[in-house]
Amino acid sequence: MKLTRSWIDDFVSVPTDDPIELLEAFESLGHEIEAWHPIKAAFRGVVVGKVLEVAPHPDADKVRVTQVDVGSETLEIICGAWNFEAGAVVPVAVPGAVLGEDFEITRREIRGVVSNGMICSEIELGLGDEADGIMVLNDDYPASADAIGDDFAEFMGLPDVFYEVNVTPNRPDCLSVYGLCRDLAALYQIPIRDQNISVDASGEPNDVEVSIEIPELCGRFAGRRVRGITVGPSPHWIRWRLTQAGVRPISNVVDASNYAMIEFGYPTHAFDVDRLGNTISVRLASEGESIVTLDDQERTLTAADLVVTDGSQPVAIGGVMGGASTEVHDGTTDVFIEAAYWDPATILVSSKRLDLRSEASKRFERGADPSFCPKGADRVAQLLTDIAGGIPAPGPVDVNPADVQPWTIAYPLSETERILGVALDAETTTDLLNRMSFTVSGTDPLTVTVPTRRPDVQRPVDLVEEIARLHGFADIPDTVPSGPGGGLPYEEQRLRRIREVMVGAGYYQMMTFSFIGDADLDKLALPEGHVARSGIAVVNPLNETEGVMRTTLLPGMLKAAASALGRGVAESRLFEIGKVFLSSGAKLPDQPDRLGFILAGSVAPTWDAPSSEFTVYDATGTWEVLSTALSIPDASVRQASAPVFHPGRCAEVLIGDVVVGTVGEVHPSVARSFGLDGRVVAGEIDLAELLIDRGPWQYHPPSIFPPAIFDMAFVVDSVVPGASVVGAASVSDLIEKSEIFDVFEGESIGSGKKSIAIRFTLRAMDRTLTDQEVAPIRKQIAEAVAASVGGELRGEL
Repeated sequence: MKLTRSWIDDFVSVPTDDPIELLEAFESLGHEIEAWHPIKAAFRGVVVGKVLEVAPHPDADKVRVTQVDVGSETLEIICGAWNFEAGAVVPVAVPGAVLGEDFEITRREIRGVVSNGMICSEIELGLGDEADGIMVLNDDYPASADAIGDDFAEFMGLPDVFYEVNVTPNRPDCLSVYGLCRDLAALYQIPIRDQNISVDASGEPNDVEVSIEIPELCGRFAGRRVRGITVGPSPHWIRWRLTQAGVRPISNVVDASNYAMIEFGYPTHAFDVDRLGNTISVRLASEGESIVTLDDQERTLTAADLVVTDGSQPVAIGGVMGGASTEVHDGTTDVFIEAAYWDPATILVSSKRLDLRSEASKRFERGADPSFCPKGADRVAQLLTDIAGGIPAPGPVDVNPADVQPWTIAYPLSETERILGVALDAETTTDLLNRMSFTVSGTDPLTVTVPTRRPDVQRPVDLVEEIARLHGFADIPDTVPSGPGGGLPYEEQRLRRIREVMVGAGYYQMMTFSFIGDADLDKLALPEGHVARSGIAVVNPLNETEGVMRTTLLPGMLKAAASALGRGVAESRLFEIGKVFLSSGAKLPDQPDRLGFILAGSVAPTWDAPSSEFTVYDATGTWEVLSTALSIPDASVRQASAPVFHPGRCAEVLIGDVVVGTVGEVHPSVARSFGLDGRVVAGEIDLAELLIDRGPWQYHPPSIFPPAIFDMAFVVDSVVPGASVVGAASVSDLIEKSEIFDVFEGESIGSGKKSIAIRFTLRAMDRTLTDQEVAPIRKQIAEAVAASVGGELRGEL
């Protein structure tokens, strides 16, 4: 939102001339100032003058000799412009004046006549782009007739100050000069001047009729017809202010609409009635319907777009931009000024889909004030009366099916102290809210009536924000909250612990984009119908190779590892924590958090071991380290077969009976498709189960008695996982630990068989176990393994 200090002065008398103090006032109200700078006159020594006489030059046809009253004297000045006559009030650069940085005006003789100064144009004074004639003040600035001899810079309100205010999205009421002045008036406790909107409705009756087919999306449609206008340039004061506000002046009709929008915040649109006809209907567009907008672009609409029609064809995209077919042109004499209230969400979606962001859509999508619609149209009609000779029709058009009324909020006084930490009584709270134009009644709770221009105020906490802004954040004392100690949420603590463990295991954390390509999913050789195949397409991808939201972390990790090895890194150990995006059939996709890791290259040699490749045991070992560090007691691995991974070197990782991920060696063909040779180890684990609060850990004192240790070997089918044998052998609470220490396959035990040797550690808390106590347990183990997995004990009990 761009504005000047002089425009602010139209509505409030701020008790400071210091631009920095006003900047700080804006920011204390929550309005960040993105930029500001003084607006200085690009001239010195220019005064207001009045042309008394105009005569031909005795020896030149293209210039004239004028007599100009500059207050203290009458100067003879030669001028080459022909757009004025005697009686014109003009800016005069007297001898000694300076234009721009260093162009000094002196007395000069031109073909025998001395010129004592210069009558100036807008462009010469840095006050506009008009260069065809001099700047004539009579019509644009009627008060100039009483300012002869006055300093012209002072007459024009220079120096001035420019501010660019970053209005937050929840404050549509401040997207105007008047809205910001309303906040300043509340802060400084000064009155704000009336809007002074009035229309001399002396024209012929209006016959334009309005109907609304979708009142839930267009809650109000007001308008005012103005006949007898003459389209032309706007007065300089309008063009100057619009330019300072960042708006290009176009014509008096368009400029009046833009000026009123910046002044009071309500977008309007002018239709040429001769092109429009006498019917306006608001409806949803038909699918595929098209319209040529004011920027001469043909736009195809959907059934979700709002349109204003002439009863059949679209003449504007509601709340976004008008159509070329009813555009005001040089011959326009009869206009209908529209000021409507549009559904914010609908305008947001339409403007973004059409890539058509306008000052109007910016205001409507945040929530304009439905109560201001008639005034918005009347302000434009008022300006057209003044600057275009218009004659408004009596009686505004006002179709108001929504009839939005102010709403009330019950506000407990305790809410202020609960949120801000400072207690304010009912009188103080009422005063602060009244200053922001809320109506307050009652004691505790207060009943607060919210004006319709404040869609952001819906709950008591929103009123707390208003109270804090006026009470002053600096006046809220610093306090240390009482109650239980804070700290990081449990999930964040677990995430940090996971990072620490992975870094401690030799991994480096990486972060990749959430976008991948269809080709990346093809390289993974995923079967048809696999959940990771259903990538969600990105509407505006950064490039063609990143057009899908990732369904797995693996492509990014494989490409990162290949990039590292390609740059001469011998050993790549990477991990990533991030979201994947899985199609769920709902409006939003499932977005689980996952941990991924990858090991590629070769293990660096040490003094006691040569260089070697990574294996599946590095993957399962990573899970073991992680689950141990996170104190997950029922973590395990189970041999499995999964896409992307080597069929014989892959495992599911489990917490209890829940599969939480897959680890193992990447299938060689998949690794090669990403440019990786040799064995590549990777894993991807859902974090949800890892982040669950499992309660405080408990201390279990160790036994002081010695263990009983023995080994047992079982012959099982070669397809039986070792974990199944260990699980079957867990028959007694006295078993402290059971570890596989040998797996053997060979002719001596038969084809399709393998021998699994397990070392058991038994221990009691209150005694040393005897052979008589251990023997039955050995027998139970043998019987359990035989019954569960068909294991045959090798050797004797």
